[in-house]
Amino acid sequence: MDIKSSFTNDQILAWFDYYSKKSGIDIEKIKLIDISKKKKNLIPTIETHKRVLVFIDDGHPGFFFDLWESGLGDCEVWFNTGTDPNGDSTICHLSDMIDREISEPSVMLIINPNARSSYRLGIQNTNFSQGSVRYVASEIRAIIIQKLHLDDQDNICIISGESIAVESAMIANDGHIIAVEYNKHDRYSMEDNITKFGLQNVSIVDDTSRESMKDLPVPSLSFIVATKRFEEEIQNLLKLNPDMKFVVYTLELDILSDIISIFDKYKINRTEVVQISMSKLNNKGVFEAKPAPWILSGEPNV
Repeated sequence: MDIKSSFTNDQILAWFDYYSKKSGIDIEKIKLIDISKKKKNLIPTIETHKRVLVFIDDGHPGFFFDLWESGLGDCEVWFNTGTDPNGDSTICHLSDMIDREISEPSVMLIINPNARSSYRLGIQNTNFSQGSVRYVASEIRAIIIQKLHLDDQDNICIISGESIAVESAMIANDGHIIAVEYNKHDRYSMEDNITKFGLQNVSIVDDTSRESMKDLPVPSLSFIVATKRFEEEIQNLLKLNPDMKFVVYTLELDILSDIISIFDKYKINRTEVVQISMSKLNNKGVFEAKPAPWILSGEPNV
């Protein structure tokens, strides 16, 4: 469904010109995000851009509090209400606006002095929800994310890979992540992470059945932590998209053998197979070997 923005293209361009002149910032240095049209990952965007021009409607009552709670209280906010630029902006720190509700279409320039210049692969595990999930090491996760070759508009299915889903959602900011969680406790952890990282492009489902996936974007890529359900998952995903690409993770040798045979059975060409070995120095000055997973990439034969 095509959702219309609260702002026309001419109004958006006028606001760009308004804030550029008021702040003295070149338009090309300002990132645009319109959340009146579609839910988007605003918090990660502000964290990685120094200047973000936000267009918003009246459906975000706790907007400023949510940003403050995410650690963005030091950001400077130039705030205006209405769809057309006029008058002076309210200028203050975001922390001073946490009790303010947005009751009409509004526009704001958010300046983050602590913004990172780019997204960093491999979020530390301590940053994730400390629930039931045992997260893969951040260094291994960084390699997995690299193997996914994500684009900002990709739709991706991720099965039992909670931290992979979080990082993928940040990169595929204009796409959609379908997180398959069989375990209800892991589902709770995934929900906590969605809230913690301010993600708007993640849907959690119970399985890969057509019924669970029917109202969601069709994924072009799947990341799967392989289990005994792997063949069922492959069958269901190929029914959704016969051109589906796969990246599969396992620590178990017998599962590895199953993956290879199932790939062959469903005519999925193995494009790459790697094993990752890693050791870390412990507090006694001794290197400890970490679990060494296999990662297989594949796509259907054409």
